[in-house]
Amino acid sequence: MPMPQTYFQASREFDAFILDVRDTCLLQTHHQAYHTLRAVLHVFRSHITTDQALAFANVLPAVTRAIFVEDWTPNDAPPPFPERKVLVREVQSVRKDHNLAPDSAIQDVAAALRRSSIDERDLDRVLADLPDGARAFWNPDSAAA
Repeated sequence: MPMPQTYFQASREFDAFILDVRDTCLLQTHHQAYHTLRAVLHVFRSHITTDQALAFANVLPAVTRAIFVEDWTPNDAPPPFPERKVLVREVQSVRKDHNLAPDSAIQDVAAALRRSSIDERDLDRVLADLPDGARAFWNPDSAAA
């Protein structure tokens, strides 16, 4: 079996993705984009079970998957997805003194993720098995979840 392209081109794919996150979120640096992406991924993860998180992680590109699972303490009794305003505050509270995530960070990261090397059919298939809030979270057109 040949090496999967997601590993072979991981750095190149992530560089393009993080630039897209930076530009979509109207941020100034890669560091700001990374912290925004990390906060969005970790907030999402905090509202799904371990099995759901692992299924979601399997459709992510390699570096994004690594960020998704870093520093993770699995919780199989996660709180339900709150309304979008609360989720945005959760994102903005991650590393608060270093976080410049805009109010649109969740939609912006969702849009960038869908434009990345991810297979949207696989993403949507996994999201179909998750709570409604998970589908709304990764819908770039959903400003009110």
